[in-house]
Amino acid sequence: MSQKGVKEAFVANLNGTTLLEISLGLPLAPSCLLARGLLLILYFLHRGEPLRSRSGHFLLDFAVLVVPPILSCTVLAPFLPLVILSLWAFCAGLLLAVYRRRGGGVLRGPLKHALRHFGETSLAPEYIPSITVFRVYVNVLTSIAILAVDFPQYPRRYAKTESFGTGVMDFGVGSFVFGNAVVCPEVRQKPGAVQRASFYLAKQVLAVWPLLLLGFGRLMSLKVVGYQEHVSEYGLHWNFFFTLAAVRMAASLLLGVFSARRAWIVAVVLAAAYECLLAMTPLKSFILSGSDGQGSRAGFLSANREGLFSVIGYLAIYMASVQVGLYLRQKRTTVGEWMGVVRTFLLAAFLLLVGLHVTQTHVERVSRRMANLAFCLWVEAHCLLLFSAFLAADLALVFAKLLAEGAPVPGSWELAEPSTTHKKRDEEPQARKAAPQGVCVIGAVNRNQLLYFLLANVLTGLANMLVDTLHSSTPSALLVLHLYMFANCLAMYVLQAKNIVLKWW
Repeated sequence: MSQKGVKEAFVANLNGTTLLEISLGLPLAPSCLLARGLLLILYFLHRGEPLRSRSGHFLLDFAVLVVPPILSCTVLAPFLPLVILSLWAFCAGLLLAVYRRRGGGVLRGPLKHALRHFGETSLAPEYIPSITVFRVYVNVLTSIAILAVDFPQYPRRYAKTESFGTGVMDFGVGSFVFGNAVVCPEVRQKPGAVQRASFYLAKQVLAVWPLLLLGFGRLMSLKVVGYQEHVSEYGLHWNFFFTLAAVRMAASLLLGVFSARRAWIVAVVLAAAYECLLAMTPLKSFILSGSDGQGSRAGFLSANREGLFSVIGYLAIYMASVQVGLYLRQKRTTVGEWMGVVRTFLLAAFLLLVGLHVTQTHVERVSRRMANLAFCLWVEAHCLLLFSAFLAADLALVFAKLLAEGAPVPGSWELAEPSTTHKKRDEEPQARKAAPQGVCVIGAVNRNQLLYFLLANVLTGLANMLVDTLHSSTPSALLVLHLYMFANCLAMYVLQAKNIVLKWW
């Protein structure tokens, strides 16, 4: 077998892992985010000034936000629950240290009093950091996985499944769709704003041309270079860039007909109708085995059947996530109200997981290849769980910032009322005024997300052509992965430092 065939076989015919293992890994990224914020707050309390060094910020972000996920999906994968518990213990220790060093602000006195006042604290309504962090971290974790999966140190159960099952990378593609939907134009549009339907649709169609360009670029580069392809993933010519473009255009058409506030109804109808088609027609057999039952790829439809038909499932996820985005945009001012959002999301996730259990028991197992009903329920439930974890981490950082009387943490929630820290804006310490604004890897990746993902794909291809990933030792694999992620993040960080946003559409 050729080297290309060996690499294709290495990522094929996999069955994934358990829902429990994937669920246990969800707190990893939020825990890293919380640890990084608490370290910056503790630095502020210790030195009396924020961390000003841009290189210091970058190295701290890389060490705390990026390195743990790399290790957790390679050498520490067998010990993932222990890694999560260790991060929680570390964060608890940092929070305790912040609490003991707290100043004479509004949270002085007994813990009970501090918690009561914390719930009444007002937050800046213009920016919801959890949305940004969710989308950026999905991008970062995906970029780690697309290269790590080619190394034997990456557990095979984490890779994309062949036909049925739940893999970590399966969840990744669904969470990409969720992240795009919660910030889509229909969600961000101001209430009462009216646009001509023809102009609006034309604008949305034009907005997807970068995705189409990247899709065709990936297709041609794979064919020219002879790079390994997992054909049963999306098909012979289709790829995830085309899926994202198709979902965006289809959603714009649907939301031009139906109100965005009824998006969840459209999602339910789409997912249920698609599942009925899979169950009552030969469609399921066609997607899994081709028109001849032997996996034939004759004709465009048959050659790309997985990618084309899975768009329906991803569209259902997108429409349901639009509803989530609208719910997040509702006016809220206090910490207590946002804690209510966490409770609502946890309840919704529980109900979706109950629906998932019923579906897997009586209808069909999760299939990313078809993007069936069970897949939609699973992705939406776990995205709500992950988002809730990020939201809880953000609120914990608000509590720590109050204890530290407003210590600056880039990318975190800002307090709506400076008086909550007993300081007027013109009386703030000069050290805080000199704090670098928005300096963080999260902000850097967020400003150029599409470019970041493109760069990650290019570097992944280069790494595979230059390194024999299948036979790499553990130290070599870890070195390549860390250098690869360091280059990705550093490129975005430099662009942010120079205030460059490469978006021309």
